[in-house]
Amino acid sequence: MITHKIGRRTALSLLGAPALPLPALAQASWPDRPVRIIVPFPGGSTPDLTARVISPAFAEVLGQPCVVDNRPGAGGNIGTDAVAKATDGHTLGISINGPLATAPALFPNLPYNPARDLTPICLMVRTAQVLVVHPSVPAGTLAEFMAYAKANPGKLSYGSVGAGSGAHLGMMDLVARGDLDMVHVPYRGFAQATVDLVAGRIQAMVVIVSAVLSPVREGQLKALVCTGDERVTTLPDVPTLAEAGMPDAASYAWSGLIAPSSIPAERAQRLYEITQRVITSPEGRQRLEAAGFQVTAQGPDAFRTFIAAEAERWGTLIRRYNISPDA
Repeated sequence: MITHKIGRRTALSLLGAPALPLPALAQASWPDRPVRIIVPFPGGSTPDLTARVISPAFAEVLGQPCVVDNRPGAGGNIGTDAVAKATDGHTLGISINGPLATAPALFPNLPYNPARDLTPICLMVRTAQVLVVHPSVPAGTLAEFMAYAKANPGKLSYGSVGAGSGAHLGMMDLVARGDLDMVHVPYRGFAQATVDLVAGRIQAMVVIVSAVLSPVREGQLKALVCTGDERVTTLPDVPTLAEAGMPDAASYAWSGLIAPSSIPAERAQRLYEITQRVITSPEGRQRLEAAGFQVTAQGPDAFRTFIAAEAERWGTLIRRYNISPDA
């Protein structure tokens, strides 16, 4: 648990131009105590980074300390549930694809309902993933990989950070489209999965670009295709799925700011405006883009619609292939 306090000048530099002055944002009634941002993943994770970009400016603009509270476990469901059940009026959260969109299809006894118990505030960032393979796999393109996997049923394995994770579902989407037979090997994190992929103990993985950028550049892995609508700047020679012949298959890992459903609409809008100013400021954008994120800054209504679309898309895949957390 870390409390961020910074000077007025630094916070204002994150907020950019002074079109949203502090007196207009500061209200005597709220907040009247420290604001907590629950991150349902460990320190150093991608949602943790986004929390630590916005928390200093929140502390300054809201006039109260802003505490980042890491509560990992159950693929992010434990911390996200804590946000959903918070009743103190001063708890927010930052969560990702799994706990917000795919968990209802994966966990029949999920203790919260994202659509009912949470208020989306801001879809902050997204990042494309990349299909990487071990150099021993005789494929230099997506088509060649799909053909090789098709010709060798059950002989290739792929890693992920857990059943139903964005990495798992991104790979399962390719498996489904190619009618492939591959073995899924879940890990607790990208680090160990990448170690095993480089060592050749698994052969493939769909993963966020930042997790495998170094081994790809060093020739330890081959990047075949990225999952975004556009090529990623750090791997400019890697084609998109559309360029590789799958125009309707784009997908992203993403993070967004959420709150309990009890939050008043005007407060949610106010928090969105602050968040939007922070992450689109030159300093905030630079920090996020340096970590491999694309800043999206979508507001409450757009974020809610986006979550529903993600839940429908990936929930359909989960149900079709009977994917479970123990898969």
